[in-house]
Amino acid sequence: MTLHIDGHDDRVVATLNRPEKRNAIDQETIDALHALCAELEEKPRTLILAGAGGVFAAGADIAQLRERTAADARRGINALAFIRIRELPMPVIAAIDGYALGGGAELAYAADIRIGTPALRIGNPETGLGIIAAAGATWRLPEIVGEARAAHLLLTGRTLDADEALAWGLVSAIHPADELLREAHAIADRIAANDPLATQYTKRALHAPRAGHPAIELALQAELFESPAKHERMTDFLERRARA
Repeated sequence: MTLHIDGHDDRVVATLNRPEKRNAIDQETIDALHALCAELEEKPRTLILAGAGGVFAAGADIAQLRERTAADARRGINALAFIRIRELPMPVIAAIDGYALGGGAELAYAADIRIGTPALRIGNPETGLGIIAAAGATWRLPEIVGEARAAHLLLTGRTLDADEALAWGLVSAIHPADELLREAHAIADRIAANDPLATQYTKRALHAPRAGHPAIELALQAELFESPAKHERMTDFLERRARA
């Protein structure tokens, strides 16, 4: 089993589980990610992505990648799976311990929230292997760290350590390895305390093209203003304040 799934009512923890290959992402992993996405599209829940054995994912499976052809490249095998993860209705949290390189880094970039450990090493060494980072890095990384820093990383193949990744905004927090998953769950707890539809609409607005604003927010807010949850939550807030 290349992807271990631990499901809960309000979240799913998906752990990349090929420790003998440093969790390199192979076709079986991609197929499992698609199956997971289908489940989360049908029943939206927060997704926590992690890796077994002190590694997130050391990249795509080079043995498989070496044999892929131009036709395979045009199929976007990894890119389409990561797009699907990015477009899940509820937030995606990447809990990154150790290496997240190449396709592993691009999987992390597809998450909404990224946290790491002091052992974090993240980057895209693809040009050293005669290819480009074609599973999302060239458009997601500039959105995360800015064009200048993205160009520096992608054109040099440099790997960032944990302190650099935090300073560059590639991750939002660093935690000890034995606390990483607990911290990811704490983030999921905060998400779970909020209204699920409002959370989904916030994610949708965050991912909307710049040209779609502010119309996208106004349309989504109009729907939420008519929702029962809005009235109930605001009434509860007012009543608590009155009792304080």
